[in-house]
Amino acid sequence: MLGSIELEVLATVERGDTISDIAAKLNHSKSYVSRAVTDLSEKGLIYTERDGRRKRVIPSDARAVEVYQDLVRQHSHIDFPELLTGKSLEVLYYFDGPSTVAEVAAASDNYRNTVNRIIKRLRDRGLVGPDDGQYRFNDEFDQLHEFAQELAHHLHRQRLESVAPSGTILWEDHDEFLAQTEIEIDAEDFHETGLARFAAYDLQFLLTSHRYYVYSENLESISPADLCCHTLLIDEDSRHRSYCLLLLSHVDVDEATLRERADKYGLEDTIDALLRYLDTNGDAQNVRLPEWAEFQELAADYEVTLTQ
Repeated sequence: MLGSIELEVLATVERGDTISDIAAKLNHSKSYVSRAVTDLSEKGLIYTERDGRRKRVIPSDARAVEVYQDLVRQHSHIDFPELLTGKSLEVLYYFDGPSTVAEVAAASDNYRNTVNRIIKRLRDRGLVGPDDGQYRFNDEFDQLHEFAQELAHHLHRQRLESVAPSGTILWEDHDEFLAQTEIEIDAEDFHETGLARFAAYDLQFLLTSHRYYVYSENLESISPADLCCHTLLIDEDSRHRSYCLLLLSHVDVDEATLRERADKYGLEDTIDALLRYLDTNGDAQNVRLPEWAEFQELAADYEVTLTQ
């Protein structure tokens, strides 16, 4: 997310500083600092403006910048740039304490050794401490978690606004986000999802003017399990639940994979209810699921064969 020099500049910069000012504070070359300033400017974390032949640097009003600089001011003896490089911000995104190393590793999809090494580094500096087999933040250092989340959100917003200025983020984690837009997006790492994507499985639904995309650098395509979860994140009303039931009846979806994706998106209970509904032919009723006879009619309309 941010390299050490970017974190150093962000911790040090004051409104109106020049490249020379920042370089002198950090004891780095002007060219090294200039590259970091360019990177931070591209991320929308600082702005630059010309003052004659000099370039003035201005911290942005992004919440992430405010939280980070507040931490640095309060704890000037701590080398935050050194602490927050590598996987640290990703781990801190998911560590809001009290949590075990195993819980954070599972949530962040990192090795336990990686999480343990980062937690140990924070513990050695007194930022986190043990709490009955778990770890928690000491004092006000939970701002580290807030900074990690605000930074990820800010960068997601930057990516979305670069292709769809009026888009809205509906769900996000450290590496991915689900967005609603009014326009088509044709950009790398943006994958169309939602009801429009059901056409790939021969299910054509009436669409609204909204379009939905998932941004992910690690996703090659939208699987049926992902599509089901995305649809429920977009709207968990009875209509969208019914459409997911049609998809699960029409396409062979591995249950273990579906439950794994549901866990990622915080939809464990909903997916469990849908699977029980199909397994029992509607006996495991839920007030937000259709009567079985009604669902049979819907399936017939879309030429979906239900397993008896």
